[in-house]
Amino acid sequence: MVHARRLAAAGLALATLVGVAACSTETVRTGERPNKPTAAATQARTPNADPAAIRLSELPGYLPPRGTGEANVFERNMTDSAGTFSWSVVDEHGEPTGYSSREQVVFGDPETYNQIPGVLTFRGNNHRTGGAWGTAQVTEQQLEVAWTRQIGEIRGEGSYWPGAGWTGQPLLVQWPRETKVAMGLDAKYVDDDNFVEVIYPVFEGKIHRLDLKTGEPTKPAIEVGWGFKGTASVDPRGYPLLYAGQGLNDTNGTIGPWRYRVFDLIQNKEVWHIAGLDPAAPRQDWGAFDSSALVDAQTDTLMAPAENGLIYKVKLNSSYDPEAKKVTVDPEVTRLRYTASGNEKYGIENSAVAYRNLMFAADNEGKLFAWDATTLEMLWMREVEDDTDASLVLEETPQGVYLYTGNEVDARKQATGDLVTNIRKIDAMTGKQLWQYDIPAYYTGINGGVLATPVLGKGPIADLMIFNISRTTAPREGDLVALDKATGEVVWRRHLGNYSWSSPTLVTSTDGRLYGVLADSEGVMHLFDPETGEDISTVSLGKNVEATPSVFGDMLVVASYDRNIYGIRIR
Repeated sequence: MVHARRLAAAGLALATLVGVAACSTETVRTGERPNKPTAAATQARTPNADPAAIRLSELPGYLPPRGTGEANVFERNMTDSAGTFSWSVVDEHGEPTGYSSREQVVFGDPETYNQIPGVLTFRGNNHRTGGAWGTAQVTEQQLEVAWTRQIGEIRGEGSYWPGAGWTGQPLLVQWPRETKVAMGLDAKYVDDDNFVEVIYPVFEGKIHRLDLKTGEPTKPAIEVGWGFKGTASVDPRGYPLLYAGQGLNDTNGTIGPWRYRVFDLIQNKEVWHIAGLDPAAPRQDWGAFDSSALVDAQTDTLMAPAENGLIYKVKLNSSYDPEAKKVTVDPEVTRLRYTASGNEKYGIENSAVAYRNLMFAADNEGKLFAWDATTLEMLWMREVEDDTDASLVLEETPQGVYLYTGNEVDARKQATGDLVTNIRKIDAMTGKQLWQYDIPAYYTGINGGVLATPVLGKGPIADLMIFNISRTTAPREGDLVALDKATGEVVWRRHLGNYSWSSPTLVTSTDGRLYGVLADSEGVMHLFDPETGEDISTVSLGKNVEATPSVFGDMLVVASYDRNIYGIRIR
């Protein structure tokens, strides 16, 4: 059942939300928690080690796609609204062409996405539910800056880009010994079984490689010359390959090419790329790649949506021989292009989620959609009313498979009346909406609303989704809101004196307790209780933190606008 749009829930009326507009005090308001999990329900689930592909014909209400009269172009009706959408696989010139896959692309359980320890893609896995690896030994419940590493800045695109920004999550990798040898790392890292490498593409157009423990460089930074905004991906098989989308092509007035780049981490250099200004793309004026790619290890396939409006499927044809100290790729590129009623400015900035052979993303024009990673058949598309930059989160339960998503206030900035950002729960198999929660948000020349990917609750908070919402009651303020997964009702809401675009991250301690980590636009890193939203500890990182942190054990890494990468210990 679809719940009516609510500007208030659990006793929080709209007047209450607006009434704190000028308040910089951080307050927490608590509602009911009817679906709080029992002790038995907090136990970790067993990963599905070898999931089967979903047969499209068995999806609820599935009908074969219709032809449009143009060869190799297909269409369907929009979900829950008028209009249609169409799609085709196109060649490098944009001409529709037939397509059949030689292999079945099936992403596994999110807990088995990595074949080596670490945080290897945005939010750690194909459901985008991670961001932290292992457990932290938390005794003092304090955050402590362990090290800093100064980085640079650029000016371009009419703006100033210091440090790292949205989404800007670093990658944390615990390489096997043979790979550390192949990459030529110092013996002290090769001999240290606990060594973790930080790999961090940032605004200044460099990819930094650091020791998680000390912040010292492990290899020279890779000099690319053009800035990164999004989050890169390390090959989940442990191959020394880095996949990184360029976010800027203006470096201090010098204009360069747009590229989605593949780096050989043995040679420490770029070895292949996709051109962002692709003749096949529906958008010809913008070629950035903020989305963080996923790799299906079984079929050696990379999936990467782009801001030019295409979805790229890349057969990597990769090989890795650690004894020979050699890794190679010989990619084959397939392009999926779609059109939708009302779309003018195409582009996908969020990172796609994958459930078995099904994938999901949303675009700049307010469309959320699903496609089959094997056949590239599009399955459903629905209207979500505005740009969605925050990545979706997927949850598999005995009752069904669900998507949680929130849009921002962007295209609606010229609308009359009060502006709101919309948070939704969607049935992933059908695209049907299950509930919606609305909260006021500002547009100030900079977007407000949901820019951060939400937290999927687990264990003692398995009934909650935690959303970080920017520019709510005032242009500089925000709210952290925990919603009941089943109903969309507010369980707790914490008002933030400083808004945030950074995605909150859950950390599990060795005693099983959960902690939340959130960075804000004033540069404050918060350690908070995810059951209540209340702060436990804070530490200052100097200036605005748009980037999303990664955590390995008790160490957290993130960069801020004060042009530093920070290594932070959770004590």
